[in-house]
Amino acid sequence: MDASRDDVLAYMSFPREHWTQIASTNPLERVNREIKRRADVIGIVPNDAAIVRLVGALMLETNDEWAVARRYMSPETLARVTDNPTVRLPAVAF
Repeated sequence: MDASRDDVLAYMSFPREHWTQIASTNPLERVNREIKRRADVIGIVPNDAAIVRLVGALMLETNDEWAVARRYMSPETLARVTDNPTVRLPAVAF
């Protein structure tokens, strides 16, 4: 436990308002449920490439949604933990 202390407490270098988001697995669980739901609709997936396309499309969709509409962590609070004080999200036009 002592050897992994820095890893276990790494979240503390982020602003306090981020701590609950860092500790939560809710977004990951939501994505996993959506992958399962979409796979159930398809039924039988013909090959590995089809699975990669399905999951990749969902990841792109989720990324766009979170970057524009839901912003899990705001650019202002993320700027406090980066070397670059001007944090810009590539999906957002300024």
